[in-house]
Amino acid sequence: MELQIDIEMKNTIKVQRAILNITQEELAQKIGVSRQTISSIEKNKYVPSTVLALKLSQLFEKPVNEIFELEEED
Repeated sequence: MELQIDIEMKNTIKVQRAILNITQEELAQKIGVSRQTISSIEKNKYVPSTVLALKLSQLFEKPVNEIFELEEED
């Protein structure tokens, strides 16, 4: 019997946006996605591509693992 572990990804995008004092729309424009994409990522409903994660990392000047964190669920 295999134990299946669900993994979710948390992120700090909303906090990072607050630090820079930018809206979802402004962030979306800076990295070339829609505001809805930013909203979905913030709500953990969408996992961004590696390229998108790296763009966010570069914009926020933080390592990817400070913005995104894997979280295991039983």
